[in-house]
Amino acid sequence: MSLLAATLAFTGGLFALQYRSYYAEWHASAFTLTWAFEFAFTMLTALYQFVVLGVRLYFPLGFAALVTASIWFARQRR
Repeated sequence: MSLLAATLAFTGGLFALQYRSYYAEWHASAFTLTWAFEFAFTMLTALYQFVVLGVRLYFPLGFAALVTASIWFARQRR
């Protein structure tokens, strides 16, 4: 299950960074208080949209493949 969580977290992070780079043009100057609020809320909005719109792209085959790979990695001898 760690592989599943890591894959979703990494993909969500990439989605949030792409979303942030698009909206950065309209944000305040870097490292100001206004910029910090804009950055935080842009990232939270991006992650919310990823959960609502992006996670469904993993259904049904993506989750099955991730769970299968997670079980396979967990059962391998070290």
